[in-house]
Amino acid sequence: MARKLAFINYKGGVGKTSLIVNTAACLARLGQRVLLCDFDTQSNASIWLLKLDRWNPINTTGVGAVFSIFDPGKVRVRDLVIRDVLTDKAGGHPLKGLDLVPTTFNLVDLESEYTGDPKRPAYLIFQEQIAEIEKDYDFILFDCPPNILRASQCGIFTANEIYVPANPDALSLIGFTLLIEKLGRFHQLSASFRQASMGPAAQVNGIIFNAIKTGVDIEVPRMRMQLRLNQFKAAKRTAKDARILTAFVRDAMVVRRAVALGMPVALLGQEAAGDNVVRDYEHLAEELLRNPPTA
Repeated sequence: MARKLAFINYKGGVGKTSLIVNTAACLARLGQRVLLCDFDTQSNASIWLLKLDRWNPINTTGVGAVFSIFDPGKVRVRDLVIRDVLTDKAGGHPLKGLDLVPTTFNLVDLESEYTGDPKRPAYLIFQEQIAEIEKDYDFILFDCPPNILRASQCGIFTANEIYVPANPDALSLIGFTLLIEKLGRFHQLSASFRQASMGPAAQVNGIIFNAIKTGVDIEVPRMRMQLRLNQFKAAKRTAKDARILTAFVRDAMVVRRAVALGMPVALLGQEAAGDNVVRDYEHLAEELLRNPPTA
């Protein structure tokens, strides 16, 4: 079965989308079959991977976007998957094995307009449909916005691992603390919908320091984050093997360049050759591969 990872922090602006897109690409380059599900209403991951020329028609019509599994509800997740999502100028696929379930701005209606059946919450509908295709993947990654409203709930309920992107600052520590509190409440809310075959509800498995600027010493922020993590582990509010990952990602101009080109940094060739951030993402993907969660 696929490992299902949700990336979320209650603090926005931590570079979550660049982290998940580039990590997904590195996992695919390592031979893993990867599905990225975009649940952030800003649609940054979808725009990045599809580029505007392919994303705009989906945004205009709503056809093919993840919200369509809820309203009008006539398609399923398997119908939305864009296989080998990356394309080059010649229309080829420069990276096999990275698929996308895209989102558009209409996902905001899941929070404000969608009512649905209270006995069939959105997160249950999504989980059931992912279960139909998860055998096709080694990793399924969920890009979640900085909250635990309905869109994020879909990823969190379906996931079996949660990773917290963080910057070396006090706000990321506060965001992590809020996330743990909100996560506990959501698990209580959703417990009655959880099937035994799904396994236990996902807890935080790791914290990933991301977008670290040149000259910034992360040792003190790391120590403070570790102390808070230890407190939550002692209270059994995280996974028992939760840790701050050894791999971390530095800030780099080439990441912003990659967004403009609609490619992960690992596929930029000479433009990114020798840049430390490429190895940062590779080290992160390798660490995730080496360390599946313990039972």
